[in-house]
Amino acid sequence: MKRYYVYMLLCADESYYVGVTSNLEQRLAQHNDGWSPTCYTHERRPCRLAHVSEFGQVDDAIRWEKQLKGWSRKKKAALVSGDWKRIQMLSRSHASNKPVLRQAQDDK
Repeated sequence: MKRYYVYMLLCADESYYVGVTSNLEQRLAQHNDGWSPTCYTHERRPCRLAHVSEFGQVDDAIRWEKQLKGWSRKKKAALVSGDWKRIQMLSRSHASNKPVLRQAQDDK
């Protein structure tokens, strides 16, 4: 069965890069070899693997990659350190900053 990997790199400038691949070792080597001058990591090398998740279905991997790309730096750092309580707290904090929609009530 083919496996897919969502990976997060910590770049030399302390930024995070998130990607998806079916060949993790090759992809990490490409990032650190500077395979593409237009890639985000090209000017931020060296990069090290900070987190990886494995999937059996490419759609699941792509969904997780998109979710991680939307996370704040703090939330990504919490994932790297395995701090699930902090991830939950940051998720609630983010949600509490959104406007609350209230259902109109009848005055009857």
